[in-house]
Amino acid sequence: MTDFFKGIPAIKYEGPDSDNEFAFRHYNPDEIVMGKTMKEQLRFGAAYWHSFAWPGDDPFGGQTFDRPWFGNTLELAKLKADVAFEMFQILDVPYFCFHDADVRPEGATFAETTANLEAIVDYFAEKMDETGVKLLWGTANLFSHRRFMSGAATNPDPDIFAFSAATIKTCMDATMKLGGENYVLWGGREGYETLLNTDMGRERRQAGRMLQMVVDYKHKMGYKGAILIEPKPQEPTKHQYDYDVATVYGFLKDFGLEGEVQVNVEQGHAILAGHSFEHELALARELGIFGSIDMNRNDYQSGWDTDQFPNNVPEMALAYYEVLRAGGFKTGGTNFDSKLRRQSLDAEDLILAHVGGMDACAAGLKAAAAILEDGKLEAARNARYAGWDSANGAALMSDDLTTIHDRVLAQNLNPDPKSGRQERLENLVNKYF
Repeated sequence: MTDFFKGIPAIKYEGPDSDNEFAFRHYNPDEIVMGKTMKEQLRFGAAYWHSFAWPGDDPFGGQTFDRPWFGNTLELAKLKADVAFEMFQILDVPYFCFHDADVRPEGATFAETTANLEAIVDYFAEKMDETGVKLLWGTANLFSHRRFMSGAATNPDPDIFAFSAATIKTCMDATMKLGGENYVLWGGREGYETLLNTDMGRERRQAGRMLQMVVDYKHKMGYKGAILIEPKPQEPTKHQYDYDVATVYGFLKDFGLEGEVQVNVEQGHAILAGHSFEHELALARELGIFGSIDMNRNDYQSGWDTDQFPNNVPEMALAYYEVLRAGGFKTGGTNFDSKLRRQSLDAEDLILAHVGGMDACAAGLKAAAAILEDGKLEAARNARYAGWDSANGAALMSDDLTTIHDRVLAQNLNPDPKSGRQERLENLVNKYF
């Protein structure tokens, strides 16, 4: 045991009337929600990078956090793992997620870096056996190092493409060895700053080929988890090739991968793309590519991806409503891609941020389940489209323009519009919060 979280108790459920800030008010892991425990429905995961690797910097200021494990040695990486798994146990989160660069020191060569990763993977395996915590997903950091300033798969230098492919292989190997249920590709710099120096067609083909190789390797190695892409529109690049769910789906169709790859949707990225979180989740569900979610929120007065912990229950409810409509998580889950504010320096802050986020998600899940089980919202939606279930409505989807034209003339159609009843439905939904 370390002393970083010394004096902080294991967080337990005490109910909505509790005044204990080190307790859950809404997240009761054993409560049954739509046939599963809340723990099974939410499948919480903690993000290694924001919680344990981020130093508290921003575009205008440097490090604010002073953590005893900061440094580039295996010994400090193991200390970081010790602290991380203590937090996982305090919160009783069943999963965690990581990039390779979050967990291992950078070596002088690719071989040394890979050896460092393998050493930490072995250490993780021991910690996972001791605690029962599992890996939700692994991924490769192909954006922080200066070599990736022009992208990884989309880089104009083929040597960096090769380095990136080799790194992905090592991270997939690590994920598979630890029993990770998903492997995520997040293209932090797979985009462009200016079209003046960019060949978009070439870069898209490179990205498509990289993803095809990932899928091929998955099948070659017999990996049973899901391959996920995390859409993101911009920041830091001007435009990214995985802009949103719709863009990713078009990309998958273009390269014959729509049956192989799903999406990991982040709330903050949805907002940056000009969408709502529930829009992106609903579209992923409709397209059959919903996989997992990164949970956070943006500051709506900022144009930046601020990665704050979620606290807006109505937003969470509408998001989990789409998750439940999709049949719930299968291999995916709720990963807190959320970080403290750079002024929140204490160990207690890190625990309480997760407590608040987990409670907000739990309250949102319960509201979403109540809306879905009540059925009034779905009944209203179905009633709005009822005409399409009639014989005439169904025929429109197969008739041609001439047939439809003649029918409109014969029936002397002159239809009046019908109310969409938006305010009524907003009032209906609000009563569940």
